[in-house]
This record gives sequence, C-alpha cells and structure tokens, in this order.
Amino acid sequence: MVWKKHSYEDIPGTYVFDGKHAHGAYPINKLLFSFNTEECRDEFDRDPAAYCDKFGVTGKYKEAIIKKDFLGMLRMGANIYYMAKMAIPRGTSVQDAGAAFQGITTEEFQAKLLAKRDGLEERLAKEGGYWNG
Repeated sequence: MVWKKHSYEDIPGTYVFDGKHAHGAYPINKLLFSFNTEECRDEFDRDPAAYCDKFGVTGKYKEAIIKKDFLGMLRMGANIYYMAKMAIPRGTSVQDAGAAFQGITTEEFQAKLLAKRDGLEERLAKEGGYWNG
C-alpha cells in the first residue's frame, strides 16, 4: 500500500494514529480492544504471550505488549484509548503512561503538570475563560 506523506510526520515526539500506522498495528489494536471485557483481561494476565498469539500479534508488537512498552506501542500505531484498556486495570495511571511517553519518571511528569498550573487562572481570565495550552 502507498501512503501519502503528511507534514505532521516531521513533528518530533508526535505519533499520529493515522492509516499508515494503524494498518500495520491492526492485530495489536484488536488485542487491546479485547480488554473491554474482564474475561479477556484475565486470560491475558494468565499468559500474555499466548494471548498475543491468539490475536496474531508477533515480532516487535508482541515484545512491546509483553514488556508493557506503552511508548513503543504508541510509536507502532497502537490506539491510545485502547492502550488505556490495558494499562489502567493493571495499576498504570494516565500519568504513568504520560511519563513513559516522555521518557521521564511519573514524579517528574507530575511536577511538570503542577508547574503548568502556575498562572493558569490569569491565562484563563485573559482568554475569556478558555485556554488552549
């Protein structure tokens, strides 16, 4: 399949869930989506490698799933909302995942979030109650 190059591909640290990335990651997204049910999550927890095999997840995709490499999964085309279905029931918070995406600790990520709140009320007032930043 031939994919058109997009300008967003050159933005460092940006992993857009588009057709190009989603196409190759179909098996991993199908597996992640299965975590909608507790039975599937339990089956995965009993034998992650076998569960990957069940969905045809192989190679680097399987390695990322088994290692819980969220940034790796994201880079390879995993849907971030489906990844949450894997992470959150196993005790990985959204902040843990955000830290992993940036290659920092959860504590460092939380500190960055707290630093961003400084002056937020003033920015909101300046923008008429809405701030996109």
